[in-house]
Formats: sequence, structure tokens, C-alpha cells
Amino acid sequence: MMCIDNPVLAVVFAAVFFYVLYGVIRGAVRDGILQADERRQEALLRFGDVRAGSEWHGGP
Repeated sequence: MMCIDNPVLAVVFAAVFFYVLYGVIRGAVRDGILQADERRQEALLRFGDVRAGSEWHGGP
């Protein structure tokens, strides 16, 4: 029984580690998106929608 416990235990620990890592990355991405939305909203309130008056034709 001891022979099979070591690989199974290693797989369980790896699964827990990657699940926690997934949660940390997901939280960081969520916070980054919320922070970008807040900055975008502040810029719109401060400067207005500068995109509405400008026309971009896609050229260099």
C-alpha cells in the first residue's frame, strides 16, 4: 500500500496547488479588469468621450 500512496499523494498536492494558483490568477485578472474600468470611467468623466469627435480611418 505504501508504494501507491506516494504518487497519489503527490497528485493530490499538485491538484490543490494548481487550484489555489488558478484562484490567485483569476482574482488578479478580475481586479485588473475592475481597475481598468474605473480608470476608463474616470477618464470619460474628466475629458469627455474624445472618441466621439475623432474619426480614425485605420491608416498610419
